[in-house]
Amino acid sequence: MSHVLIIDDDTDICLLLERFLKRNDFLVSKAFSAAKGLQLLEKENIDLVLCDFRLPDAEGMDVLQKIKVMKPETAVIIITGYSDVKVAINCIRQGAVDYVTKPIHPEEILISIKKALADDQSQTVQTPKASQSKPKTHTENKAFVQGESPQSAQVKTLVDLVGPTHMSVIVTGETGTGKEYVAQSIHNASPRSSEVFMALDCGALPKEIAASELFGHKKGSFTGALADKVGAFEMANGGTLFLDEVANLTYDNQVKLLRVLQERKIRRIGDTKDRVVDVRIVAATNENLWKKAQKGEFREDLYHRLNEFSIQLAPLRERAVEIIQFAEFFIENANRELGRNVIGFEPDAKRIIEQYYWHGNLRELKNVIKRAVLMTTGDLIGTAQLPFEIAHPTEDALPEDALPNANGMGTLKEVAENAEKYAIIQALKRTAYNKSKTAELLDVDRKTLYNKIKAYDISLTR
Repeated sequence: MSHVLIIDDDTDICLLLERFLKRNDFLVSKAFSAAKGLQLLEKENIDLVLCDFRLPDAEGMDVLQKIKVMKPETAVIIITGYSDVKVAINCIRQGAVDYVTKPIHPEEILISIKKALADDQSQTVQTPKASQSKPKTHTENKAFVQGESPQSAQVKTLVDLVGPTHMSVIVTGETGTGKEYVAQSIHNASPRSSEVFMALDCGALPKEIAASELFGHKKGSFTGALADKVGAFEMANGGTLFLDEVANLTYDNQVKLLRVLQERKIRRIGDTKDRVVDVRIVAATNENLWKKAQKGEFREDLYHRLNEFSIQLAPLRERAVEIIQFAEFFIENANRELGRNVIGFEPDAKRIIEQYYWHGNLRELKNVIKRAVLMTTGDLIGTAQLPFEIAHPTEDALPEDALPNANGMGTLKEVAENAEKYAIIQALKRTAYNKSKTAELLDVDRKTLYNKIKAYDISLTR
């Protein structure tokens, strides 16, 4: 029996929906405010929430965000009297499965509820063939798998060490190496594990609204502030806030963040009073924050506040023993999501997967495997299901090609030059061929980089 929670301050609507859903074999709870609804969500196993967009103590969008933080697996349908396409789109983007307008038609809502619950079930049930063909390495609802390399073992040791503390942590590593998963592991190992873990991508925040997303705002405090907004710090109060790509915060927001870390208080934009918050910060970046601090591009005092402890993640190419382990894990996930029965790789495809450089690390591997599972009609992924650029890598795609010829022989000067050329090519790829960022990554000035590109005849065509 699925459990539905109704959050609406209209008691008549709550009673109407409660009676109707109970007649259709649902277990039903109801709340007349956001605060009460979130309390029930925390205490009970709720499969789906029907939430009014206008509540006396919160806006539906804020409640939706909190629900997806507290119980990401819980489906949410927003109910409102305002038929606004923009609101509907924003609700879906924030994780709602549907959006219905008043007046209420219970039969229509029943269809939406059944569809949402059916979609959720189809994504969490493992297909019989896949489950029988290979041993399980993780539970059905596990979001990630522990790597087997020495580097991963070291990361686990550090997570176990720092997790039980309240120290701020910086997690560094290339894009796609699993920084958010490490942050989640730190949270799970902490005394805050029963509280909220919230992730915020600072790199995706327009600078105009970053402060609002972090600290919240009061209605009318700026154009477009149509209602009070709860910021990430308040939403994560008592738990952990993961700030991804923290180096992208503007100087002004760095100052505000430093104040919060020092005083443990936030002030919403347009508000006159401070609010006490207790939040642990885990920050992540693929840049060298210390170098940016030395150049004046990141506040040094904020860097030291965040860097009470640091964990460096190795790229996937340096953890080759894990590539197939993660690939098989991603196959299982894709099978559940796409309803397929793929059980592994053909020998040639497995060799390619093992030897490829994986510039985008785990994120790239996950996307490639999902695509391959979708395209595979049989039990095994073959080379035909892999992207052309992976099945047929170019001459600069693998580390071995940094050597001057096939057998690796040559003068010391030739080896050094080829290694330097290879390093420049890889840096260009990592920065999407942005020459200024490439020069910064390689720690050379732009003139030197341009001269090297010309000397080695490096193509700037992607």
